[in-house]
Parts: sequence; structure tokens; C-alpha cells
Amino acid sequence: MSSAGNDSSFLDSEFRYQLFPAIYGIIFILGLFANSYVLFVLHSLRDARAMSEIRIYMTNLTIADLLFVCALPFWIGYYSRNGNWVFTDFMCRLTGSFFFINTYCSILFLTAISVNRYWAVTKPLDVASSDHRRRGIIVSAVIWVVIVAMAVPFLVSKGINEDKKVTRCFEGYHNQTDAEKKMVAVTHFAIIGLFSVVFVLVVVCNLLIALSLLSQTPPVSGTTTSRKSNRTQSSSSKKPVGVKRRALQLLIAVVGVFVLCFLPHHVVQGFWTLAVLQIREGWGHVDWDQKTLQALNDAHQITLLLMGLNCILDPVVYYFSTKRFRRFIMAHFKKLSKGDGCSHTVVTEMSMDSRNHSQRLQSGHKKPDMD
Repeated sequence: MSSAGNDSSFLDSEFRYQLFPAIYGIIFILGLFANSYVLFVLHSLRDARAMSEIRIYMTNLTIADLLFVCALPFWIGYYSRNGNWVFTDFMCRLTGSFFFINTYCSILFLTAISVNRYWAVTKPLDVASSDHRRRGIIVSAVIWVVIVAMAVPFLVSKGINEDKKVTRCFEGYHNQTDAEKKMVAVTHFAIIGLFSVVFVLVVVCNLLIALSLLSQTPPVSGTTTSRKSNRTQSSSSKKPVGVKRRALQLLIAVVGVFVLCFLPHHVVQGFWTLAVLQIREGWGHVDWDQKTLQALNDAHQITLLLMGLNCILDPVVYYFSTKRFRRFIMAHFKKLSKGDGCSHTVVTEMSMDSRNHSQRLQSGHKKPDMD
């Protein structure tokens, strides 16, 4: 192994001490405002009895984003002090857990949204005739239980490490034994493997959505079909340009968040793990020169920043997810621009829409909430 690995020195990227506080500060301000407003909108939609399965996922994803936003002031302080943690070990473990929970709750809830939209496009009548709120609640509960359970090791194990009179938070793995390092490596590679499976699922779902949308054509007048066939065709082809455009925008938004925020980190993570652990012998040992190690660490720091962007990009996904969400936001901002900050009228209008929505459901002519 190279000398850089044998001396087990801390692999650092000093540019992050200027970059992270600035970027995290922006993310904190925008993320706090955007996600708080999203909760307000979702709460108003719930009052209007329009809380569907996808909005349940959106609510939970927003809560996960706010957890990360709440942890940002501590990480801003950490990086502004050149990577010296001045808070308690518990706060290190808690804020680190929030980062983990936000990342993987975001990934799974975005996946749930993709699957939900896939069903809405490929099985519109099933989606239209069923109330899937219970499924949304169950799926959300399972996601939280699984991710929080995965975060427990971060909560119960020591988070801070001393490195040359500097207190690191979830850094300084080079001081651990080879056995401990290999356990860390196994954990990281297992997470990378699970992400790969989820990412493939998201890509496949959204690819099938795109193919389904692009293959749909408006109904041809004069064609004799059964009532069921007409209703099926109408569900998928009514207002095709607007529906397809917004559905494709949602597709691009979801895949874009994955590719920009999560994919780079998981591509780099495996190589970075081996570089920063500096395992001396056996499985996980690498013989990379200092330039390669430094490049991997620098790239890893950038991917951490990209992951943080998800909490301000998720509201973009929400905007394209449902028609009611878009209408509420546009109506509310229109009233704000006129000096009317009260959303009572908007909520009332949404309540009327909800009652009409229920009447359509009872009559058997409900259209899936894709536009």
C-alpha cells in the first residue's frame, strides 16, 4: 500500500470548510421555507378531504426533508470550524442519523411516488375506482420503520472521534481496527446494493410510464366500442397533450432528483469507503496513490452537497404530482399578489372540488388524478 495509506492519516478536503457552510446555509433557508409551505398546502388539502395516497407520500417525504433541514445548523457550525465538532456526542449521532434518514426516506418515498404514478397511467380505472389511502399509510409506516431501524446503529454507537486534537463527527475511520473498518465497508456496500435495486425500479417504472404515455392516442370518432372500452380510452386519452406533458414533467423531475442528488453519491461511495478506511490487509485493502485517494475524497464531498439539494428539489416533484396541488399553489400565490394572505377562499374552493370529486366517484366516472 502507498505511504498515504500506511500512515493512516486523516484524508481531508479543505475546500469544504468554505463551501459547505455557504451551500448548507442556502439549503437551510430555502428548504425550511419550501417544505414548511408544502406542509401548509398538504394540510389544507387534507382539510378539503382530498388526501390521496400520493399526498400521503408527499407529506412523509416533506417531514423527512424537514428533519435534515433542522440538522443543518449543526453541520454548518461543524464545517465553519474546520471540521471540529463542539457539540455533544449525542447531537453528533442524532444529526448524523437525520442525514441518513432523510436520504433513504427520500429515496423510498420518491420510489413509492413513481410506482403510484405507474399504476395511475397503466391502470387508470383501478386507481379511479379505489381508495388507496390505507395502502399509502401502510407503505409509509413500513418505510419509516425500516429506515429508522437502519439508523439505530448510528444512534447507539459513538459518533465522535479525536484526530490530532480535533473532534470529528462520523469521520476519522482510519483510527479504527481492520475488523471494525471491514464491518463499516460491508455496511456501506450493502446500502449501495439496495440503492441500486431501488434505482433500477425507479428507472423501469418511469420508462414504462413514458412508453405508455407516448403510445396513447385520442379516441377515433365513429369507432364502435363497448361502454367499458370507451371509458378506458377516455380515462387515458382525454386532454392528451396537457396530461402527457405534466406526467412527463413529473417523470423528468423524479428521475432528475435521483440522478442529480443520489446517484453520484452511491457511485462514488464504494470507492471512497475503501479509500478513507485504509484497510491494511485482506479484503478491502487497496493500493492507491495519494492523488487518487484525494480525488475520491474530493468527489465524495461534492456528492454530499448534491444529496442535500434533494430537500429543496422535492417540492418541484410535488408540483408536478397532482392537479390539486398545482391549483392550490397557483391560486394561493395569486391571492398573495393581490394582498390577500388568507387561504380560506382557496381551501373552500378545494373543498368544493373535493365534493365534486366524490360525486364523480359515486357515479363511476372518476378520472385519475394525473392532471
